[in-house]
Amino acid sequence: MVHMNGPKIVTIGGGTGSSVVLEGLKHHTDSLTAIVTMFDSGGSSGALHDEFGYPPLGDLRRCLTALREENEVTDVLRTLVEFRFDAESSLNGHSLGNLLMAALTSVRSDVEGAIEEMSRMLGLRGRVVPVSLEWANLCAELEDETVVRGESSIDLRAKRTPRICRVFLEPSVEANPRAVEAILDADAVVIGPGDLYTSIIPNLLVGGIAEAMGRTNATCIYVCNLMTKLGETDDFKASDFVREIVRYLGTSVPDWVVVNNQAIPEEIQRAYAPEGARPVETDMGELDRYVPFIYGRPLANNEQPLRHDPSSIARAVLSVMGSDFEAEGEATDGGRLVTITGEAARIAYSDSG
Repeated sequence: MVHMNGPKIVTIGGGTGSSVVLEGLKHHTDSLTAIVTMFDSGGSSGALHDEFGYPPLGDLRRCLTALREENEVTDVLRTLVEFRFDAESSLNGHSLGNLLMAALTSVRSDVEGAIEEMSRMLGLRGRVVPVSLEWANLCAELEDETVVRGESSIDLRAKRTPRICRVFLEPSVEANPRAVEAILDADAVVIGPGDLYTSIIPNLLVGGIAEAMGRTNATCIYVCNLMTKLGETDDFKASDFVREIVRYLGTSVPDWVVVNNQAIPEEIQRAYAPEGARPVETDMGELDRYVPFIYGRPLANNEQPLRHDPSSIARAVLSVMGSDFEAEGEATDGGRLVTITGEAARIAYSDSG
């Protein structure tokens, strides 16, 4: 592997969102740390936990494969790791990668040992760190004071009302020391994208994570979602996402929010309409209340499934960090829209005090 001596960047999230960010950034730095949520309770991960007591492995698996060294061998390994057995078979829809991670967890006696083995196999450009090594149940309190327990129950609720008032962990758990160390040592911390209440905020609920975010000198960047989600973020605008991130961070505030500034094609919107998902509106005036700087550029792949484009995310992150990476976009400072390059982003950030 060629070492690029790039900036130290930490991602916080889980699932598809973090993996997309990692796929883009790994081409520009090998100093990447993915801090991954550990509270998934559905699908293959949930079944392995319920039957054998393994920690949730699916989000770890996705981030590991995203950070792989890209060559013929690891491309084949990725195909195998992501292979999923038929849900009607005796293997009950398990991911082969989850089964492999479970076996390695037993062989190495803990999940971090399994991650080390998988990292070696995939030639990782960076590292993957569980946000916590303790088990907890993700819970959501709704407007009618009902409490929904279990990440999958929240994720699949698919009801507009009653809305989520807050989420919490039961019991409370402490952060993996490696996660705290990575945040404190980072040049930048990228939060999101991903399901707000089931992939992103659960990380901020872990004891020590929000505190580390308040202490770090890293540039904090929140990448906003492209679409709303039924049962979680119905009718949310960009400022609503950021408001919730700020709420759970506590004393710290993101330095930048990165938003998509290109319309989602009508055919894509129609495809997602039955799911109750709509494009997230960038409400500039409200966003200015929560963050000093806003960076906008086309971020979507404009395909089905709709995802953030890895290279576009990388350009946005590196630009607002003030790297020498050649990237252009639109940024705002106090509501004033300007075109910036990476150097201009650095100056703007420095001028903010």
